[in-house]
Amino acid sequence: MNVLLFGATGMVGQGVLQECLAAPDVALVQTVGRAATGQQHPGLREIVLADLFHCGAIASELKGFDACFFCLGVSSAGLQESDYQRLTYDLTLAVARTLAPLNPGMTFVYVSGAGTDSTGRGRQMWARVKGRTENALQQLPFKAVYLFRPGIIQPLHGIRSKTPSYQFFYSLTRPLLAPLRKLFPNSILSTQIMGQAMLNAVRRGAPKAVLESRDICLLAESVPA
Repeated sequence: MNVLLFGATGMVGQGVLQECLAAPDVALVQTVGRAATGQQHPGLREIVLADLFHCGAIASELKGFDACFFCLGVSSAGLQESDYQRLTYDLTLAVARTLAPLNPGMTFVYVSGAGTDSTGRGRQMWARVKGRTENALQQLPFKAVYLFRPGIIQPLHGIRSKTPSYQFFYSLTRPLLAPLRKLFPNSILSTQIMGQAMLNAVRRGAPKAVLESRDICLLAESVPA
């Protein structure tokens, strides 16, 4: 399969990239982002684009993909709803609306978050914006759209978060996350599990569109055909 990856330099995106490059059935991973990953691999191609709102300008390079893993996101801390909506809803939909007509057989996987509000009208700003984003994505003519709602994610294999507050949390809790994952395997995920689950969603689909942490964990465990 050929995979398009947005947000490859973020914590989740780094994990997804690692799993894609290690998968024998992935022929090409093309990243699109504001910065290169710095990695070298024969199956990796990178596009650096300063303004992702204008990805239509590189439409010819966005064709022929079986999947898009959209791992791009920002923290809502300190942002007004209008600013967060622009960087979450507006940006995601700008990319997705460009990709859908170019790749009618594409599976689109969006990394949302635990607690996302599907009504789009809840009290938590980030949750309702994420909910509106999820709802809009499901209206687009992709082969399938899967909405991943992870909670706590343990970064593995040297991966670090670019968000200082998140990295502080992971640094502080690192000694606890591994044993906690063993105790609560369906509640605490890892970057590796996220990548494996996304690939399996493309390989054979998932039982439902919205996947919470337990669903993601079960999907990651399924063995490729």
